[in-house]
Amino acid sequence: MEEAEVERLIGGAPRVGVEGILTHPLLPKARKFYLDRLLDVYEDDPFLVRLLVESGRFLVYMIAVVLDAAQDPARRETWFTVGRLKQQMALFGLASDRQIDHLVRRLCSVGFMELISSDQDRRVRILKPTEKLRAHDRDWLVAHYAPLTVLYPQHDYGLVMRQDAEFHVALRRTALTLLPLAAKYLMAVPDMMLFFDRAAGHMVLAALLHAAMAHPDHPHAAVSYADIGDRFGVSRTHVRALLVAAEEAGLVKLEVRGGHRIEILPRLWASYDRGIAGGMYLHDIAYLATMHSIRPRETT
Repeated sequence: MEEAEVERLIGGAPRVGVEGILTHPLLPKARKFYLDRLLDVYEDDPFLVRLLVESGRFLVYMIAVVLDAAQDPARRETWFTVGRLKQQMALFGLASDRQIDHLVRRLCSVGFMELISSDQDRRVRILKPTEKLRAHDRDWLVAHYAPLTVLYPQHDYGLVMRQDAEFHVALRRTALTLLPLAAKYLMAVPDMMLFFDRAAGHMVLAALLHAAMAHPDHPHAAVSYADIGDRFGVSRTHVRALLVAAEEAGLVKLEVRGGHRIEILPRLWASYDRGIAGGMYLHDIAYLATMHSIRPRETT
């Protein structure tokens, strides 16, 4: 997506940028606030972590919410079908058609999505996220807009932070246009994919960084493999294998067995911050674009 297209969507130049976020003096505070809120969303629900926190699974959920919000019953080409989900997932290249079919069945079986016949053509099956999934998505958005409220208190993100249901649909409808840009930013930080591509990897990383920020011996953390596995519904062996892979990639140093002393290396801090900075940039654009589509003259 070109800069001119972004400006058209939001009605002017972006008001935040990735590099500006990375050099903001309050970034460590914003990162801590983000980790607090993200852990709040998933901490007490290892089932939800296993269901949604892995790159392919997460993207199926995310794109499902976006496609549902963006469809127009009068335009067949916008209907949210499994085929259209696969088409959008291809932008990211993180799940095969077979995996997507499996994940859709799983989401339907646990009450996060439904597969129903189209009112316009009973031969066509339409996917529909349930209120259970939409409520989770509103919680997820609050966590991801939270750091923006720290860095830019002069900007109003109230409609997301208050979980306004009508605005939520409009925001997710807008996000369809931003999917190619989201794919670009996701792939721009390959270190993060080491965690995102593994079950519960994102949450293991979040818990590790959260512990390091609270530890008096920062940037070290102490996180028992068994305890963190229990928190997020994965095995101790899985957690250990993930962190060994991170050590081999030059992101951490495992100094004591069992996770009782882990050094977070500068490369991991830098990669994580760049990842959340790209996310904040995209979320700010999405908010502005949604406001512009609703009330063009009031966008600031």
